[in-house]
Amino acid sequence: MGFARFMASGAGRAARVVAGGALIVLGIALGGIAGIVVVVVGVLPLAAGLFDLCVFAPLFGAPLRGREVRASN
Repeated sequence: MGFARFMASGAGRAARVVAGGALIVLGIALGGIAGIVVVVVGVLPLAAGLFDLCVFAPLFGAPLRGREVRASN
């Protein structure tokens, strides 16, 4: 549950946004089919951070929404 708490925190959300943005930039730089795949993969953490979702939290028995994870503390 500690991992889910971190990912729901402000630092975790920022890390997901930065990681997603970096993957998107890397994918654009790569170009071609591989670049498109990296961009598509980068959209997931970017969107999850922006919309305050933690897609891995349910694997640890935590709620999907970051607000609910933070409220359970």
